[in-house]
Amino acid sequence: MGSPFWPLVLLGCSAGLNSILGTGSRCEKACNPQMGNLGHGRKLWTDTTCGYNSTELYCSYSENADLLCKQPKCSKCNSIHLAHPPSAMVDSSFRLPHTWWQSAQGIQREKIQLNLEAEFYFTHLIMIFKSPRPAAMVLERSQDFGKTWKPYKYFSINCSAAFGLDDDVTKKEALCTSRYSSHFPCTGGEVIYRALSPPNSADDPYSLKIQAQLKITNLRVQLLKRQSCPCHSNDLNANPPQLTYYAIYDFIVKGSCFCNGHADRCAPLKGFRPVKAAGIFHVIHGRCICKHNTAGTHCQHCAPLYNDQPWLAANGRTGAPNGCKSCKCNEHSDTCHFDMDTWLASGNQSGGICDNCQHNTEGQHCERCKPGYYRDLRKSFSAPDICKLCSCNPIGSAMLPFSNSTFCDPSNGDCPCKPGVAGPQCDQCMVGYWGFGHYGCQPCDCAGSCDSINGDCINR
Repeated sequence: MGSPFWPLVLLGCSAGLNSILGTGSRCEKACNPQMGNLGHGRKLWTDTTCGYNSTELYCSYSENADLLCKQPKCSKCNSIHLAHPPSAMVDSSFRLPHTWWQSAQGIQREKIQLNLEAEFYFTHLIMIFKSPRPAAMVLERSQDFGKTWKPYKYFSINCSAAFGLDDDVTKKEALCTSRYSSHFPCTGGEVIYRALSPPNSADDPYSLKIQAQLKITNLRVQLLKRQSCPCHSNDLNANPPQLTYYAIYDFIVKGSCFCNGHADRCAPLKGFRPVKAAGIFHVIHGRCICKHNTAGTHCQHCAPLYNDQPWLAANGRTGAPNGCKSCKCNEHSDTCHFDMDTWLASGNQSGGICDNCQHNTEGQHCERCKPGYYRDLRKSFSAPDICKLCSCNPIGSAMLPFSNSTFCDPSNGDCPCKPGVAGPQCDQCMVGYWGFGHYGCQPCDCAGSCDSINGDCINR
């Protein structure tokens, strides 16, 4: 492949989500990670490769504007010295422009498949053929790691005959196109597919509608019908050799890490090891480094302490980040969860409920001390020792209903005493009472006061 194809590669670098959002290094608003070739650092799978089992002889024509073919140039393909493996389609188009993948001889149907380790955003595909482009092919995607497949686009010189579909050349938005299926040029012909058609390109790229179109876990191209080069030999009596294989210079899958508009950088997913390829230094990874208080591989939920309102994707059209809101847990909890009933009851103001309140606190916001503890008014409520253990005497203090535990006033620590009992801790009888015990204290049976222990009257 020579320099005439480079503009197509440059096209791939500038189109897609970057044209909608931009990808600065900041992420105060909706943001998107850098785009690149999703094929870099990953293995492309094909059904066959030339020379895999034995050395194969193949021939090809050089392109001429007048469609006259000179003597075909023939060469050998084998798996060791003259190899044309699938990895050649995803090596550097700039540093290695003359490498290609080639199928086995005589193959009519072939498959090229890219398997990703996570969900990615796919924006467009650029294929540059060394052989003539197929007479029929289909581009498909999976969003569930290959369990099910849906077509992106059908390609054929005759959409009606090949697939029973309309042609988008004559019917706008049709599922099939004849634009990239001509047998001319014999080499260097391109196939381009854009996942976002112009009517949708101005939509919010993180809306469910656009996600359904752009999210992929796998991409597959099925080459269904081969066609030969439309040239004739100068010798009319000669029967020039036919191209009986598929050959592709470049398979450029443009896309980015999928982060719901909440990240501008991504890191490798745990366990992912990039496949080394010649001339490749940058790999588009699949784990988002989340901003806007979000979390998850794709920033698809709120961070543990930021669930006070429903999670939302950023708005790529307006730039609104739609970040997650912190729960008010008074620094007594590290996590909270969103509760829709609480959210609705608050008039859509606050729906976060703090989880596992620490430091002897409780409540939706860990805003009060647990029974058996009281607040130290000298300290901020966010202090870890804000709640003090009630020091109520277990004999003289009233019990919690249906419990064996004592309690105190959570605002000042005063204990509720049993009948006839007094003192901040309920540890003594009131004046005029005696017999401190589990039932409180008894009134003195005297005209005056009595001994608080035995009840003997005290004469003065």
